[in-house]
Amino acid sequence: MELVTLILFVPACFALNLSPGPNNLLAMSNAKRYGLKTACLAGIGRLTAFAMMIALAASGLASILYASEQLFFVIKVLGAGYLFWLAYQLWRATPAEEVASSGAEMSALNLAKQEFLLAIGNPKAILIFTAFLPQFVDPGQPIGFQFFLLGGVFLLLEWVAIAGYGCCGVYLRNWFSRPDMRRLFNRCCAGLLASAGVGLLVANKE
Repeated sequence: MELVTLILFVPACFALNLSPGPNNLLAMSNAKRYGLKTACLAGIGRLTAFAMMIALAASGLASILYASEQLFFVIKVLGAGYLFWLAYQLWRATPAEEVASSGAEMSALNLAKQEFLLAIGNPKAILIFTAFLPQFVDPGQPIGFQFFLLGGVFLLLEWVAIAGYGCCGVYLRNWFSRPDMRRLFNRCCAGLLASAGVGLLVANKE
């Protein structure tokens, strides 16, 4: 892979990483409620899901999965349903409970599961790895290594995005110091997550 290709890939990739999707919104909300460290650790769940998708794209299986109308529909419905469930939980959250506890590690594990399920349940993420990454792959060079390199850069930048949204969440936690303001923030995030779920339901593959 030529250096100029990698240089072009990084800003285009980072723009995708920073897009305000459901996972980034969840990272911001987690950081506000549990702290930046916990939100970043929870992001491992998302990175695991994306790493699996990159491996599928590299092997060519993702193209087969993406071409299946039935499978796309099932993943779409499950992903939207999980978004609605997260939105409901966030809407009902009690502001007084939003403090980091001594069980932060367990919280990080549970939140990582949320990040994983949210990422793996979004069929649009498959499109990124089957349509975006291959644009920067040189078919005249080893395909596997190039996917490994591009995928590694993507995951690294994704974690930077997680930390960035987490920092925003920490700032908002300090800003929304009153319980009523924290409740307002939670319900705004819940509304956005639910909206993302509706968008996922009506989305087509094209």
